[in-house]
Amino acid sequence: MHLINRFQSHLQEKNLFRKEDLLIIALSGGVDSIVLVHLCHQLNYSVIIAHCNFQLRGEESNRDEEFVARFASEYKLPIHVRRFETEKEAAVRKLSIQETARVLRYEWLHQLAGELTVTLQKKCFILTAHHADDQTETILMHFFRGTGLKGLTGIPEKNGIIIRPLLPFFKSEILDYAKLNAVSSIEDSSNLSSKYTRNLFRNEIIPLLEQAYPTVKQNLLDNIRRFSAIEPLYFRSVQDTIKRITNKKGKEIYVSIRAIQLHNNDALLYELIHPYGFTELQIQELRKLLNAASGSYMVAPHTGNRIIRHRRHLIIAPPPPETDDFIMIEKEDQCVAYPEGNLAFKTIEWRADLMGKAPAIALVDIKDLTYPLILRRWKEGDYFYPLGMRKKKKIARFMIDQKLSRIEKEKTWVIESKGRIIWLVGYRIDDRFKTNENTQQVLRIEKRS
Repeated sequence: MHLINRFQSHLQEKNLFRKEDLLIIALSGGVDSIVLVHLCHQLNYSVIIAHCNFQLRGEESNRDEEFVARFASEYKLPIHVRRFETEKEAAVRKLSIQETARVLRYEWLHQLAGELTVTLQKKCFILTAHHADDQTETILMHFFRGTGLKGLTGIPEKNGIIIRPLLPFFKSEILDYAKLNAVSSIEDSSNLSSKYTRNLFRNEIIPLLEQAYPTVKQNLLDNIRRFSAIEPLYFRSVQDTIKRITNKKGKEIYVSIRAIQLHNNDALLYELIHPYGFTELQIQELRKLLNAASGSYMVAPHTGNRIIRHRRHLIIAPPPPETDDFIMIEKEDQCVAYPEGNLAFKTIEWRADLMGKAPAIALVDIKDLTYPLILRRWKEGDYFYPLGMRKKKKIARFMIDQKLSRIEKEKTWVIESKGRIIWLVGYRIDDRFKTNENTQQVLRIEKRS
């Protein structure tokens, strides 16, 4: 069966899009994307061409743009072209050139699809020319780099409005179709260089594997189908287990160390930490953390998220605050917002029956206060006189005695008056500001989440 017939059958079987939909095809000028446009055009779909000029190959980039423009004109297809300052964007985004180009491409294609949907009142899909060879290269790269089961399911055929309808077909079939139909294309010279990882697999590694296993590409596609069938079952099972052994508290995830040790499964550990930016290579580091001292932690390389050992739990937490917050409180302020919630202030007449033990409420003698008060994060070296004690105590030592986790310590603030700490917010007031028989008015401070 000819490629066009198999392509049409595949579209109908998968119901990827309809005749009335608008197809925005990302066209580089290479044979893969040219053939995709040709197939869709021959089958009378509504096609718009979108071309990205990343301006990375000098005159060759401009040659590609001119070729695509002529192709669109020959087939009487609408065309949209976007030029990018890719190298400058890579420096700003702190990404590789290849990754930056990929991000810029999809950002623009989504933007274009949104605009055309509104303008033409049609459902739009973005089509790319990824094919079966791209699929095999991708899972091999994932495998050697390190991945979970999801990474072995390859490139999805449909992801939102992005569709890759050539995924079932090999490059050789696409080349045969181009030759049979006299479809001209251009070659990106960078595809010949093995300095890029994908090209290394395409040009050198896979040909060597084919010498030992001639059907390696088809075998890999068969594996993808099997992994894709297994992955939903695996995912549900893993998520059910993760739900049982974790407890969410605000922005932190608490994980039972005992439960992790009972399961003793690296796949579970990977699925647990991967969504937060940790890699498969950090599994052994996580194993060591299970037996480390309380307060030990590890960091995700790109997100800055942390996993902290705290007594019987691991805490998955966001990065620590980058700045020292400093908030002035005036006498007339009734409510002050800060990163951990709000503080409500009220001056009231003192009565002995107001005394209580709620840690979220502080009652301090107003005559001992000097405004403005300062609300700030605690820092090393801070000390106060905990209520009921005549000797000063470092806040760091106080929090150790209270068995606070690293995260709880990072969220701890103090209020001070003229350099003296009034209240370790949410825990203890300073003994020097407590009420006595001479107290007439108190400042009531309540911590609200």
